[in-house]
Amino acid sequence: MLVSVQDQRMLLLRDGKPVKLYPVSTSKFGLGSRAGSNRTPLGTMEIARKIGDGQPMGMVFKGRRPTGEILEANAPGRDPIVSRILWLNGKDRHNSNTFSRFIYIHGTPEEWRLGRPASYGCIRMGIRDVVDLYNRVGEGAEVRVIRESLLHIRDDRDYARKRLRSATHLSFASSD
Repeated sequence: MLVSVQDQRMLLLRDGKPVKLYPVSTSKFGLGSRAGSNRTPLGTMEIARKIGDGQPMGMVFKGRRPTGEILEANAPGRDPIVSRILWLNGKDRHNSNTFSRFIYIHGTPEEWRLGRPASYGCIRMGIRDVVDLYNRVGEGAEVRVIRESLLHIRDDRDYARKRLRSATHLSFASSD
């Protein structure tokens, strides 16, 4: 997975090829790895734990446990963690505290905020999208959070510009 802070999008890749593009929200406080900063860490991470198997879409989680309350998308005045939690572990020296900072990819009922920074450090996704992602990836899957646009990536892992450009045709609402 590649998360572009500039685009506020997550690109799911399989074998270096784009699979799905999702709108996300990273931190409204910016980027960083300092404890207590409420910032989204940059760099390479992995999914350390998946939480929420079998729970209904919109299930509210408190302390990583389902509460029994279910929220619909854009429920007014509410912003808990919903649907699924993919708890991240930092793989770089500068983001090695990601797990202990409780940085997740998780669902939000505030779907109207997706596409712009709005979180407190986590990577937020829509209620249905986070369930879709959860079902597609396993623990240990790599997550890379980058500053730049997905259209301008060049690195040694060969996330070639033309492959990423081809992902722009992927619909945010489509399913494979």
